[in-house]
Amino acid sequence: MKQRGVTVWFTGLSGAGKTTISKAVAERLRSWDCKIEVLDGDIVRQNLTKGLGFSKEDRDENIRRIGFVAHLLTRNGVIVLVSAISPYRAIREEVKARIGDFAEVFVNAPLSVCEDRDVKGLYKKARSGEIPNFTGVSDPYEPPLSPTVECRTDLESEEESVNKVLDTLKSMGYLADD
Repeated sequence: MKQRGVTVWFTGLSGAGKTTISKAVAERLRSWDCKIEVLDGDIVRQNLTKGLGFSKEDRDENIRRIGFVAHLLTRNGVIVLVSAISPYRAIREEVKARIGDFAEVFVNAPLSVCEDRDVKGLYKKARSGEIPNFTGVSDPYEPPLSPTVECRTDLESEEESVNKVLDTLKSMGYLADD
């Protein structure tokens, strides 16, 4: 057995490094010939959940749909890397309970660091009122109480974060340790 199906859910503020770390994890897993799928929140919103807004109800529905797809893939032996802000703890817990084989990765960076990294200018627009309900500014982010892995992207390198995630998947029995 090289791998078992699992959903690895990267959660955190916009700009924390979710996509960066999940892409690097995906690259490493592909180099090991693992069956993987990446579900990035921005791409999913353009395709699977187009038409949903950013109210709490729409955000929860967005996460439920991503979770549904992740569950289907996971139960078929795929390692699914989900990168989505997913700001509300209760819906993350609901999805985790449904999927079962689940590792929550809290990609943690202070708001000030995320704002400094903001190449799209989203935080600036949110602060000026152009973007309502923006997570971390005018809408809450509820950090995980006990994530499987915490990556402090303001204090550790990308490589350190990637290794933390992969080492955890090995220790949980989702990847062969060879």
